[in-house]
Amino acid sequence: MPYPLAKLPPLDLVRGFVAVGRRMSITLAAQDLHVTQSAVSRQIRALEAHLGVPLLVRGFRSVSFTSEGAQLFRMANVWLSQLGDLTEQLRAPERRTPITVTTTIGVASLWLLPRLGEFQAAHPHIDVRVAADNRLIDIDRESVDIAIRYSPRDMVPDGAAWLFGESVVPVAHPSLHARELDASELQRHVLLEFDDPTRPWLQWSEWLNARGLGRVRGRGMLRFNQYDQIVLAALAGHGIALGRLALIAPMLADGRLEAVGGQAARATDLAYWLVRNTRRATPDADVVARWLTEQAAMTARDLSPAAATG
Repeated sequence: MPYPLAKLPPLDLVRGFVAVGRRMSITLAAQDLHVTQSAVSRQIRALEAHLGVPLLVRGFRSVSFTSEGAQLFRMANVWLSQLGDLTEQLRAPERRTPITVTTTIGVASLWLLPRLGEFQAAHPHIDVRVAADNRLIDIDRESVDIAIRYSPRDMVPDGAAWLFGESVVPVAHPSLHARELDASELQRHVLLEFDDPTRPWLQWSEWLNARGLGRVRGRGMLRFNQYDQIVLAALAGHGIALGRLALIAPMLADGRLEAVGGQAARATDLAYWLVRNTRRATPDADVVARWLTEQAAMTARDLSPAAATG
């Protein structure tokens, strides 16, 4: 038998609690709701009284969840987000709700965005919103429909679909005339470095050490904190980059970049995965997911000869 509706906490109290949880601040929540701080505080106390448990730990200019509060927020935040989406649709039925796809900034810039024009041409009735973020965001909390994850197999959630693998090879603009990357050749060139120690397979130190060149230094090094910046620098002829084949395959195919060093592309333990939000399964989301899978299949097919030849 369903829980009696009369015993549920009032929506206004839940809304105030979620507003605080989203900001982790009573002051900012009050601004979001266009009410006073004291009004939000009263809502939280009333909700705690209704449930009979504390939901927040109040500190000096800070709040944090109790275990019960965290549990309630996870559920209520998703529910209110879905209610908000539905409310917007009912108020403006002609306004379409976009399908939100999240992925890292590099994947969004180099792989997803160049393909979206083709999708829009084929599916003009579906709007897509790209949420590029290097954080591993909670797709329920952020109201995301589809995520493209960059991860080893043992860290992806159940139900994730493999898209394509990851291989790395040195690349440069043809104008650099980069040849075999031995000690003397490396000293002629600037190396473009991904400034993220959590991804050593994309840093030059690991590549050089694996070839007995750990003590070799290039003519200089430029470091970037976003991978798409490295690719742009390579396209501009600023140096040699460690290219992620899945993201730069079109640039190799049309000659904007070329693989250098005479080395075969090196496969990593990571891959790209498609993760669906089962709470937001809609026909439009199915179309977007199917299209992403088709694009990934073409990428995987194109990578096979490139990974073999370098």
